[in-house]
Amino acid sequence: MISKTMQDAINAQINAEQYSAQLYLAMAGAMEAKSFQGLSKWLRVQAAEETGHAMKLLEFLLDRRGTLELQTIAAPPSEFGGPIELFDEILKHEEGVTAKINALYELAKSTKDHASEIRLQWFVTEQVEEESSVSLIVDRLHAVGDKGGAVWYLDKELGKRAKE
Repeated sequence: MISKTMQDAINAQINAEQYSAQLYLAMAGAMEAKSFQGLSKWLRVQAAEETGHAMKLLEFLLDRRGTLELQTIAAPPSEFGGPIELFDEILKHEEGVTAKINALYELAKSTKDHASEIRLQWFVTEQVEEESSVSLIVDRLHAVGDKGGAVWYLDKELGKRAKE
């Protein structure tokens, strides 16, 4: 059985992952409105991935006979700048998620909750991948800028992202 402390922390992370999904959906809508259909698709896939992360945590919590306690998820912003500003914000957001995952892992480690520690290793690795992929996009966007043919080429390339 899972401790109340770890249960509460995992519930908080489930809600954080759901917020991330909502944030990426809001960003997808903003990019679609600016005709960046490829960026919009990339963000919708990212939103689905974040929901998948929440489900992994939920299943783990329930497998350990914990209680799921969902909270109200704050509405994400609805206005975003261009692609560069948006992806700079995504990188900052993912860095914040990494900090939360690391704190959750440290809690598991400090309380000797080995099952949670092992499960959370997947999330630690996932966040390395998340930050790496977003950093690459940020670097490319800063190199090509928000205007001109190169950003539209990048939009088309990012639109090829399939559900992983």
